[in-house]
Amino acid sequence: MSKIYVLHENEEWTEHLIKRLEELNLPYEEWFLEKGSVDLTSVPPGGIFYSRMSASSHTRGHRFAPELTNAVLSWLEHNNRVVINGSRVLQLEISKVQQYLELEKFGIKTPRTVVAVGKDEILEAAKKFDGKKFITKHNRAGKGLGVQLFESVDALQKYVDSDQFEEPVDGITLLQDYIVSPESYITRCEFVGGKFLYAVRVDTSEGFELCPADACSIGDLFCPVGEESSKPAKFQIREGFNHPIIEKYEQLLQANGIQVAGIEFIENEDGQLFTYDINTNTNYNSEAEANGGTYGMLEVAKFLGNELKKLEVTVN
Repeated sequence: MSKIYVLHENEEWTEHLIKRLEELNLPYEEWFLEKGSVDLTSVPPGGIFYSRMSASSHTRGHRFAPELTNAVLSWLEHNNRVVINGSRVLQLEISKVQQYLELEKFGIKTPRTVVAVGKDEILEAAKKFDGKKFITKHNRAGKGLGVQLFESVDALQKYVDSDQFEEPVDGITLLQDYIVSPESYITRCEFVGGKFLYAVRVDTSEGFELCPADACSIGDLFCPVGEESSKPAKFQIREGFNHPIIEKYEQLLQANGIQVAGIEFIENEDGQLFTYDINTNTNYNSEAEANGGTYGMLEVAKFLGNELKKLEVTVN
């Protein structure tokens, strides 16, 4: 019998999806890809395969999980299996550079970003911001990795030369314009099946030390899934949210084969939107969803179930 295969490296982040799959009586199997092997001459089982591999896997001791997952996804795609969030999506998940370039390709404005490898090069790149505030972040990130706010090159120099400096897992540090949100919030747009589900407003007025964007992204504040978030009021579904940016987001998702994602933007004092993150391993806030009457993981489970039915019709 065909199944839904969930590929991941963190059981805490799949717990609520599994509950929804069981609630809908959908057959499933978890593939935990912390380590393992794949025989490229073998034939994959029948079913659909949903990748929830995370860019932050190395912070949980799973340094090479994305590389193994990429091999598995390539093997599945070579054998014409139905893959949800496949190898192209994983490329975007583990590289903000690729995310920003893809966003710009679709006319979606991103914060000005400079890429640097090496401490001297990071300091040299900081000079390009002409004395304005800027942030640093890791290219292969998640969980707000490497996010620091600086007001000068001298401040950055002290950080780079200190024991607190975080070396990115792929060596790439990004320096980026610091975008100020006058109302202290960011918006995250959730998509299932490549289509807009809802937008959630995240209050960034408290608990912030750094950038009001990445340091307060939904995934960072309530990971693993947020069922017991200490600040649930920070998350509110924006009822009736309708903005032209949604159409551009959906075009980008379709072009890259992204079926499940959360995309985050921040609005500056002039009302300009800057998109700064595509999260293809998205989670949801349960209290905000209960208040809004929409449930992300339930919608994902329904989507996977429908894809499985389509496959079974095709095969039979």
